[in-house]
Amino acid sequence: MSGIDLDYLRTWIGKSHCDEDLIALRQARLMAATVDYPYLERLRDGAGLPPLWHWIYFLEGLPASELGPDGHPARGGFLPPVPLPNRMWAGGRVSFMAPLRIGSLVRKESRILSVDHKSGRSGDLVFVTVLHELKAPDGEPLLREEHDIVYKGPRPPGHDAKSAAPASAGPFTRTLRPTSTTLFRYSALTFNGHRIHYDADYCRDVEGYPNLVIHGPLTATLLAGYAEEVSRGRLVDFRYRGVSPALLGDSLTLNASVQDKRLALHATLGDGAVSMRAEAQVA
Repeated sequence: MSGIDLDYLRTWIGKSHCDEDLIALRQARLMAATVDYPYLERLRDGAGLPPLWHWIYFLEGLPASELGPDGHPARGGFLPPVPLPNRMWAGGRVSFMAPLRIGSLVRKESRILSVDHKSGRSGDLVFVTVLHELKAPDGEPLLREEHDIVYKGPRPPGHDAKSAAPASAGPFTRTLRPTSTTLFRYSALTFNGHRIHYDADYCRDVEGYPNLVIHGPLTATLLAGYAEEVSRGRLVDFRYRGVSPALLGDSLTLNASVQDKRLALHATLGDGAVSMRAEAQVA
């Protein structure tokens, strides 16, 4: 664990941040265009926001002088200053307690829950888990989310990570192919400056990916929406874990199986390897 002072990083545990935002209809419609959402008539003031679309709200807009070389905010603010260069979404667990109403004002309370170290095939890994709670102005709980962020060392340029083993198709499947426009629009909607999603030279030369990386939260959002579609229910719980990066040019197949009110889901790449796994429960 060379160069990582875990005790120091853990002093960030308990650090908190609060924000408020309007769940604006215009933003929801832009998201609908980005993911080809087919139910536009459902997007209106007072209606519930589709699952995981809350990630396009509560955005932090820092000036360029306060960003790191990867396009993320510089280390050591709300998140701990982990001395590993690459940062990715690892997964999360989301409980939907009440609808997020389009047109409503919502409060977001965030807190660092844990900072842990693990050793992987590629070296040191540091996982930071952040709790996000969304509440109505009267304090009614709307959503609870535990978000896992992983920090890791650099990948050698040109290095191809070992793909996850292929998975069998579920009884429900849909295949799509995100484009560079999809990635641009989602980065813009989430104000995500991470250069792996739009700077191909940076991807190859610095973080070692052969092409632009499809956003993990975008894949999770597609799986969550697919869970509601095939089950014809409303999500009350969604758990997801990134397995292997999806790259621009990959096809992405959403797979789902349903048993009672529970779903097992995964997203696979063109070669059948799993990019993300998820579990869901619907009302």
